Amino acid sequence: MDAATPRRAGLTREKVLNAALDLADRDGVEKLSMRRLGAELGVEAMTLYHYVPNKAALLDGLVERVVTAVRPELDGPADAWPERLRDFAAAFRAELLRHPGVIVLVATRPARSAEALRIVEDTAAFLGRAGIAPVDALRIVNSVATLVIGQCLAEAATTPGHPDEPTDADLTALPDLTALPVLAAAVAGGLGTPEDHRARFDLALDALLAGLRR
Repeated sequence: MDAATPRRAGLTREKVLNAALDLADRDGVEKLSMRRLGAELGVEAMTLYHYVPNKAALLDGLVERVVTAVRPELDGPADAWPERLRDFAAAFRAELLRHPGVIVLVATRPARSAEALRIVEDTAAFLGRAGIAPVDALRIVNSVATLVIGQCLAEAATTPGHPDEPTDADLTALPDLTALPVLAAAVAGGLGTPEDHRARFDLALDALLAGLRR
């Protein structure tokens, strides 16, 4: 029996990816390494290569893990595709905000695993039932996904390589807005609050879907 076999007992690719996601959420994806992940799971780093062949595959797996956690509902009439995309966008945003450590990764690393691409394929096929050509269907799916990712980047992502989080004082400190009355009124009305983030997301998504429907 391989000496590493007892230590690998119970490990699966899914467990490895879940542990990597926890590490990325806690410490940032830039600090994720095979050695640190192995220590988190109680195994040598080399053991992980039985489940992910290299660091690139691990990062692709994290993108897959987040994307496949949100599978759009693709039932109902074909002309309901804007409503299905709205539901998907809301769920995708919620999933990304649950895992802020990997938002930058999702933004910069295209989904390329078979599981992640299957979701793209099924969604584009649903749009195809409404008479939308494949290239246009993929543009629509990508446009909605890009809107969600961009919103989450602005809302919750941190700058890679700069792990120090701003303090509450940093977040609330603003210059004197006396000479900027419109901005001052917006701040007083709740600009930058969680409710404001959601309102901005809904506004942009409604506008995008209305334009795409036309």
